[in-house]
Amino acid sequence: MDTDHLNHSSWDCKYNVVFTSKYRTKRLYGELRRELKDRFVTLALQKGCRIEEGELMPDHVHMLIWIPPKYSVSHIVGFLKGKT
Repeated sequence: MDTDHLNHSSWDCKYNVVFTSKYRTKRLYGELRRELKDRFVTLALQKGCRIEEGELMPDHVHMLIWIPPKYSVSHIVGFLKGKT
């Protein structure tokens, strides 16, 4: 099991996150998809997160992301979406 530890606790917080473009317009094609993948990974590492699995569809994004307990899921997703 892949867990992290502090003095009196251990955790393994993985979240399945799905988000869409406005009105589910099909915007994620070609070069943009490759660029977004690299950018999501880089931004996640800045916050100490790891993207375990991910899939960019033309109108939405699926992500299995490991987030440390000091950050909320909404904070990390807002950070990822805001910077991309």
